Amino acid sequence: QVQLVESGGGLVQPGGSLRLSCAASGSIASIDSMGWYLQAPGKQREFVAAISRRGIKYYGATVKGRFTISRINANTVVLQMLSLKAEDTALYYCGAGRGPAATEFDYWGQGTQVTVSS
Repeated sequence: QVQLVESGGGLVQPGGSLRLSCAASGSIASIDSMGWYLQAPGKQREFVAAISRRGIKYYGATVKGRFTISRINANTVVLQMLSLKAEDTALYYCGAGRGPAATEFDYWGQGTQVTVSS
């Protein structure tokens, strides 16, 4: 089993930035990729970004060029979010997958709220 804990959400004005972190514990050796999905009220969960064990990065179309995912160490990833828009407002879930698809996750955190509003 893998446990994931997110941090770094909050309220930010449009055009601002936030940095989300996700720390994994437990059976870390089984993890092939980690990343993020978001879910806005009344909508389906949407892919944001992922990074594989080898460092290959994947991004959703709506965040490409504004968000950057990085791996700090074997069990921690961060999502740097720039130029935030009101439509980025959502609950952001960290996920971890056993592979082979880097953007499909088997484990999920509880989520951290990101609100973009003036």
